[in-house]
Amino acid sequence: MGFTLIELLVVISIIGLLASVVLVSLNKARAKARDQTRRQTLRELQKALEMYYSDNGSYPYQWGWAGSEPSDGVTYSVDYIPNLVSGKYVSQLPRDPLGGDSLMCGGTWKKAFLYLSDGAQFALLSHCASEVTAYSSTDGMYDPIRPTWAWKVCSSSTSCAW
Repeated sequence: MGFTLIELLVVISIIGLLASVVLVSLNKARAKARDQTRRQTLRELQKALEMYYSDNGSYPYQWGWAGSEPSDGVTYSVDYIPNLVSGKYVSQLPRDPLGGDSLMCGGTWKKAFLYLSDGAQFALLSHCASEVTAYSSTDGMYDPIRPTWAWKVCSSSTSCAW
């Protein structure tokens, strides 16, 4: 017994449909994992900055936003948090999981980690952060200045002015 051409086409189309559903789910899971990585990175950098402050009496000074990825309007530096890279605090400063390849926020800003400090306080952003995770005002990383496109941690429990 053989299959007709119609039966083979139906089977192939069903397999194609199932494969596309699986790929969409897989891409969403990857994006959610990148969101979690960004949030975890912010927490880890916040802890490293607090250790730095404990040892030195101030945060690494960086007036003017510095970022982990080349982007418009922000100073790019592989050392975007000055003096933090050492065996004691962090071995290297992280980059965004997408490596800054993707443009977001109006088509000009890239996904990046941004840092700003006057020595007494700091602000650290995951800029153009979320791919799938919703922003929420009840979230500890909610940024009221950038409520729909950034997560932020600061040196104090209250929201910093930057």
